[in-house]
Amino acid sequence: MNKEYDPDIVSVIDEDGKEHTFEELDRIETDKGKYVALLPIFDDADEQLEDSGEIIILKVSEENGETYLAAIEDDAEFEEVGNLFEDRLIDLFELEESEGEE
Repeated sequence: MNKEYDPDIVSVIDEDGKEHTFEELDRIETDKGKYVALLPIFDDADEQLEDSGEIIILKVSEENGETYLAAIEDDAEFEEVGNLFEDRLIDLFELEESEGEE
């Protein structure tokens, strides 16, 4: 069975006003807040090749109806959330892999 891949694309404007584009891989909510796991998307193939391929994890907050993404400053919080995302993404990958083997 073929499934159409339809990624969630997110544009983020940084503090310097520069726009960055990401694919949203997953989002979770814990008792400490809401978080999102993003993978950078590049228009230029050379930039894509030079990228480390690391997932970016940011904290989601809302103010006056606007959604903001911010770096997680607390190391323990970052590690906890990072481990949650890692477990979820590994499970997702294994699920897709086993479906493809049928």
